[in-house]
Amino acid sequence: MKTLHPTLKRKKLTVACAESCTGGLLGSILTEHSGSSAYFRGGMEVYSDEAKTVLAGVPPQLIHSHGAVSSVVAAALARGAREKLGAKIGIAITGIAGPTGATPGKPVGLAYIAVDAPKLQRVKKVLWTFDRSGNRLASVGVALELLAEALG
Repeated sequence: MKTLHPTLKRKKLTVACAESCTGGLLGSILTEHSGSSAYFRGGMEVYSDEAKTVLAGVPPQLIHSHGAVSSVVAAALARGAREKLGAKIGIAITGIAGPTGATPGKPVGLAYIAVDAPKLQRVKKVLWTFDRSGNRLASVGVALELLAEALG
């Protein structure tokens, strides 16, 4: 984050996030530095399917067809965060932090992290084997890596 903070400020880029399984952890990290209001537009804790739809504008049929933990929903969350909060870059995290919540084909530790930026639209699928806290922290780490990638 130490290198992202000055880069975001220098490039005058703004970031917004939509977080499910990380519950605001990414937003908390993005606002650790004084002056982060220059680039951080805000974040959405979209833990429920309804919040994903109402706050981030994810079409309910996407969630119904693919599940809340999916690449298409992650991409829609990143785009929704960017559009709804008027940012240049949207970042989203959706997953199953554990220890419960697994479903057939979607184990604990599965997460999708997405970035929606002018020159980069990408979703990364990961499968962590940590405890709940570790799964959440690792997912935020990937989100920060995608943000760095979007910054060039």
